[in-house]
Amino acid sequence: MAYREFATPNMSRRSLLRGGAWLTAGAALAGTPMGRVAMAREGGAAWQNVDAMVRKYVDERKVANMVATLGWGRKDPLTIARGTLALGGAVKADPDSLYRIYSMTKPITGMAAMMLIDEGRLRLDQPIAELLPAYADMKVQKTYDGSITDVVPAERPITVRQLLTHTAGLGYGIVQKGPITEAYAEQGLIPGQVSRLPIPGLGRAKPVEGLDVFADRLAKLPLVLQPGTKWSYSVSLDLLGRVIEVASGMAFDDFLRTQIFEPAGMTSTWFSVPQSEIGRFTTNYGILNGTPMPMDPAKASIYLDEPPFPFGGAGLVSSPRDYDRFLKMLLGYGMIEGKRVIGELAVRVGTSDILPKTATTEGTWIEGQGFGAGGRVTDGSYGWGGAAGTVAFVNYKAGLRANLMTQYMPSEAYPIHEGFPKAVAADLTAMQGAGA
Repeated sequence: MAYREFATPNMSRRSLLRGGAWLTAGAALAGTPMGRVAMAREGGAAWQNVDAMVRKYVDERKVANMVATLGWGRKDPLTIARGTLALGGAVKADPDSLYRIYSMTKPITGMAAMMLIDEGRLRLDQPIAELLPAYADMKVQKTYDGSITDVVPAERPITVRQLLTHTAGLGYGIVQKGPITEAYAEQGLIPGQVSRLPIPGLGRAKPVEGLDVFADRLAKLPLVLQPGTKWSYSVSLDLLGRVIEVASGMAFDDFLRTQIFEPAGMTSTWFSVPQSEIGRFTTNYGILNGTPMPMDPAKASIYLDEPPFPFGGAGLVSSPRDYDRFLKMLLGYGMIEGKRVIGELAVRVGTSDILPKTATTEGTWIEGQGFGAGGRVTDGSYGWGGAAGTVAFVNYKAGLRANLMTQYMPSEAYPIHEGFPKAVAADLTAMQGAGA
């Protein structure tokens, strides 16, 4: 998405929560001889471009802090960290600092569904109405973002694959406009949170209580597109959380904790920050006329509250160390430190392009690229970014995992989603030269 800063203090939920498009390093990596990169990395080549990016943003006080983790294969990551948990604060940011990862929750939810598919408790092309009967007779807006009463029947059922890839035809309150957006707000279909503060333009609609209620109410509203026809960023990963609950017989948050976080050694990933961990929680900033202003202070954060329901699309708080472990597990095709967390086939399929053949990406953020289980797929890379400036990916061609965390909104106020992968690619090119 284009670089943009606020000209006024009015912030919309759409601009704040939208994770934006991010460019993976895949295209740059595609032409890089990985054997040469491997030789260079064993020699301890520095990540000079990534380091320079981190220094620039923090030293210019565009952000309070920035932490990058970069890891090869099964090796421990290199960490580049700068800044403090809050502007003017004394506590330095490090790999164990806590960040609102927003849409970087989506790949985690996607991989949870892939686990159930691998175990035979879900099928990739299974109609979700088999688990959630309310979705058996969906209607679709005749005009995109038009009337919510002028509708036509859905031409095909919504499937698990479509939920994984944002092709189910569902809307998003942070993307849509007009009556459907108003209906989402009125019904409490708000799968994310920003602040306790009364921020102008943010909206104060009350989210529904319970993932089951969210799913039931969502089923009563029309789709914005025919299922399986077009990639459109949506609440599909939040709905997928309910599908996971029904298929597994476990609460969604319990499933993530017991089946992914605990087995993978992710000890700092939650839907709400425990009181005991506030001391390492970052403050989130809104960028107003180029200046960071605290919008969700750590000690008074909305993330200290239990969420109305576990937001599978944008709800998690995590640390750079924890998210690196998730990436390390993916790079190991489900294995981490000798322990299998997810089946190899589940990871291979989930990190590949599983877009329905009937769906187009023309005119979207991912035009000409692929999409896997909750994340973009291109040239050997899989990953996604978050609305508060976080971005992470694995690249199987390079055997690399890369993650950057900072906290500001909206994500497009600075070109970090694009800049970090480009800095990684530039450093890999330099490593290629060093290994020549």
